[in-house]
Amino acid sequence: MPDSRFFETLSPLSVVELAAKTGGEAVRGGDRMIGSVAPLSSADGGAIAFMGDRKFVAALAATQAGCVIVPEQAVGSVPAEAAVIVSRTPQASWAMASALLHRPLSLDRAIAPSEASEDDSVVIEPGAVLGEGVRIGCGTRIGANTVIGPGVQIGRDCVIGSNVTVGFALIGDRVKLYAGARIGEAGFGATGTAAGAMDIPQLGRVILQDGVTVGANSCIDRGAYDDTVIGENTKIDNLVMVGHNCVIGRNNLMAANTGISGSVTSGDNVIFGGKAGIGDHLTIGEGARVAAGAGVLADIPPGETWSGYPARPIRQFLRETVWLAKQASSKKAPRES
Repeated sequence: MPDSRFFETLSPLSVVELAAKTGGEAVRGGDRMIGSVAPLSSADGGAIAFMGDRKFVAALAATQAGCVIVPEQAVGSVPAEAAVIVSRTPQASWAMASALLHRPLSLDRAIAPSEASEDDSVVIEPGAVLGEGVRIGCGTRIGANTVIGPGVQIGRDCVIGSNVTVGFALIGDRVKLYAGARIGEAGFGATGTAAGAMDIPQLGRVILQDGVTVGANSCIDRGAYDDTVIGENTKIDNLVMVGHNCVIGRNNLMAANTGISGSVTSGDNVIFGGKAGIGDHLTIGEGARVAAGAGVLADIPPGETWSGYPARPIRQFLRETVWLAKQASSKKAPRES
C-alpha cells in the first residue's frame, strides 16, 4: 500500500469496474473488490497486480494478488484463487488502475512554520512553503523559496538550500540539500497504449539516510512502487541524476553529471567519476570504481575499476587503447602528390 502520508487511497472498485475503466475484460472473479495496486511479489488479496512479460511467469504463479492483469495467453498461469482481467496492454491497464485507486496528495494548504518545527531552533527563511503533515527536526534550516510537500519528514541539523523542492520523502539527520535540488519527483516510467505512450503513476518514496549530501540542481526520483534509497554519508555532486527504485549504499561518491538509471543497486564505498552513466537494473559491487565518462552496461564486481564505453575492467580498457594507438601510428599517412 502506498504511504498514506503522501498518497490518498480512493474508494475500492470491483474487478468488473476496473476492467471497464482500463480497457480490459474481466474473465474471473468480477465481483471481487480491489482497493490498491502492487507488484506481483508483494500484492495481497485486496490488491491488483499485472504481468506483461513472460520472464515473470514464476512470480505470477506465486502471487497472492486478489486480481491480476495479464495477456490472454497467460491466463492459465494465474493462481486459481485470483481474479483475472485480460488486456492487450497489461502494464497500461495497471497504470490506469493505479490512478483510479491512489492519488498523490497535493499542496492545497500551507502550514505555519510553528506547526512543522520541532522547536524554536528550526529556521524557516522567507518564501518557504510547508505542506500539511511536514515535520522538521531541531537545528534544521529551510532556505528561501523552498517547497516542502505534504507529509515530508526532515531530521535534525539538516541544511536545505534555497529553491529546493522535496516531496514524497523521508530525510534523516545532518542531510544537506543544496540550491535547486529536486527530491521525490516522479520517476521516468511510461508504457505503450493504442493511443501512444502514457505515464505510469509513481507510488514510492525517497529515503535519504543520515549524513547524505545532494548537490545543486541534482535530482533524485521517487520509486515507482518501492523506495529510492540513498545510504548514510553518501555524497552527491551538482547536476547528478538518480533514477527511481535505486538503492545506493553508504559512503558512495558521485561526481558531477553522473547519471544513474532506474533500479540500480550499489554497494558501500562506490565511487562514480564525473559524467559516468549506469544502465538500468544493474548492480555495482562494494568498493567498485567507475571512471569518469564510463558507460556501464553490465554488473561490476566488488572492488573493480571500470572505464570506457561500453565500460570494462580498466586493465582491459588500457590494453585495448594502447593497441589501437599502436595500430594507428603504424600506418603512415599517404604522401601528397
